[in-house]
Amino acid sequence: MMLEITSLACARGAVQVLQNVDLTLCAGEAVVLRGPNGAGKTTLLRIIAGLAPALSGQISCASDSIAYSGHADGIKTSLTVAQNLNFWAGVFGQRDITPALDAFDLHDLRDRPAGEMSAGQKRRLSLARLLVTGRPIWCLDEPTVSLDQENVARFAAAVQAHLARGGAALIATHIDLGLAEARIFDIKPFMCKKLAETDPFSDWGAA
Repeated sequence: MMLEITSLACARGAVQVLQNVDLTLCAGEAVVLRGPNGAGKTTLLRIIAGLAPALSGQISCASDSIAYSGHADGIKTSLTVAQNLNFWAGVFGQRDITPALDAFDLHDLRDRPAGEMSAGQKRRLSLARLLVTGRPIWCLDEPTVSLDQENVARFAAAVQAHLARGGAALIATHIDLGLAEARIFDIKPFMCKKLAETDPFSDWGAA
């Protein structure tokens, strides 16, 4: 087991959104988070990735095992595609960016400044960073935003290859990625009942 979450309670700001979340993730497994807008998917992923504290509960996984990709692309627009990937490879102690360029068809763009690329191209670069982290658990929040059908398929293939290497993925998405053996985890049963009825942020589209 690569990740185990027990009795987790999560808050967005001062408002508790989830309670008693139990979830496991094993090597070679993909879990797709589902739930209505505002249910707490983004909040849950950020807490699992260590970017926000939980109210209570426990998250068990190996140290430095999680790579997170959120709504922001997290790229430096003044750097080229190759420079961006080499920067992140250096941060994570990796060297070879070729598999990342291959997976997201970025070879022809490797010398283009990221600031001159389209939204879809920037998203491909953002996702390509996952392959230079060397981390086994990918936590992904709506990763296919701005991607066309062809590049959604590329992303799904990259996830499949990661799973085949013994990695794991936890993905919040509303679309079908074609991951045949992915397990669906619906967070709606873990929503705080009061939030579901009264939360003023529930229509903001936050996950």
